[in-house]
Amino acid sequence: MFEQTLSLYKCSHVTRPQHILMAPPWVQELHLRHLSIPVTIDKMFSVTPSRPIPVKPGDSLYLSNLDDMIGARVFTPTVYFYQPDNMSSCQKPVTKTLRGALADVLVPYYPLSGRLRETKNGKLEVFFGPEQGALMVEARSNIALSELGDLTAPNPAWGPLIFKFPNEEQYKVLEMPLVIAQVTLFSCGGFSLGLRLCHCICDGLGAMQFLGAWAATAKTGKLVTDPEPCWDREMFRPRDPPVVKFPHMEFMRIDEGSNLTMTLWQTKPVQKCYRIKREFQNCLKSLAQPIDAAGCTTFDAMAAHIWRSWVKALDVRPLDYQLRLTFSVNARQKLRNPPLKEGFYGNVVCVACTTSTVSELVHGQLPETTRLVREARQCVSEEYLRSTVDYVEVDRPRQLEFGGKLTITQWTRFSIYKCADLGGVGLSMLAL
Repeated sequence: MFEQTLSLYKCSHVTRPQHILMAPPWVQELHLRHLSIPVTIDKMFSVTPSRPIPVKPGDSLYLSNLDDMIGARVFTPTVYFYQPDNMSSCQKPVTKTLRGALADVLVPYYPLSGRLRETKNGKLEVFFGPEQGALMVEARSNIALSELGDLTAPNPAWGPLIFKFPNEEQYKVLEMPLVIAQVTLFSCGGFSLGLRLCHCICDGLGAMQFLGAWAATAKTGKLVTDPEPCWDREMFRPRDPPVVKFPHMEFMRIDEGSNLTMTLWQTKPVQKCYRIKREFQNCLKSLAQPIDAAGCTTFDAMAAHIWRSWVKALDVRPLDYQLRLTFSVNARQKLRNPPLKEGFYGNVVCVACTTSTVSELVHGQLPETTRLVREARQCVSEEYLRSTVDYVEVDRPRQLEFGGKLTITQWTRFSIYKCADLGGVGLSMLAL
């Protein structure tokens, strides 16, 4: 049975649509165990490429404006769990194997061994200086993997399995290792791999490509890169002069004119995780079909339903306040002039955006909201991508905008389980 795991923030007074029965077999809440994971860090390693790379100290690499969007200046945290097999972790040199494989993979993926720095106008580039290499941390815990609860439900309590520097600033990416990996060995013989990858270097598909090469190299004992990684960020250089053809509401400053921020602060939302069966998705999609008969995707319907439910649950006021919904759209298949080279692992995503008033979301119909989501998704074209690049060049956003906006992220298209395969039984989930 196809399932999706949805992790979102839920207020205590969520309003459910009356026309959809939230039947337990269709929508199941995955309960997150409250726990404190004891973790002891034993060693920290700087991992540099195992062979010469085509750059020298003082060199730098260009990052495109898609890599350098303000929303990409983050580290994406994931944690992967590996159950014990017939050979315990004490007998298998897990950290040594992963460390050696990472050093080998950093040869073709050498930009990930550099650091980020700002140049003129606040633009980022990859710099190769005295501080280089990925960071690997070896840790241990005196509990078994089974004590962590349901490993298919992303749990904030997994935080200690993903390394952060003491007193690390939020959203800090400058002069940081671009790959931060923590291997935690559990008493049962299993282990976890907590990984932080800088979003400025790769988007989700690019990260899966890198992770797949690392895992395959660790599993086989020899360098495996399929496809060969391609840097080529220059293909997304801005036009001269820049040509901005779209309003790009996704970057516009948001005026705080509603009670939304204060409501979120006062209600203290908690994280919830739901497993959504295909039957619910199909039912919702049939109810969400826009009246123009142009159809919609499952994502369109789910995003519209979540947006409407979110607004109703938070009782946003005033009713004429304009809200935004944003979400990322993969633009790889939209590029024709020239087409994207195989193995490209940089950012090729655009932020789609649509707007609606509180009143329209609360009192309007689901098909209308679904149409707005669909049109925003379909608006992302090759020209939209080029316009995004030029917009950022002309008016580089300096800070993330949160007020009046819901952002939805979809990970269902990522082959996480396949990419993270180290030859044993592996479970992988996003750690929030």
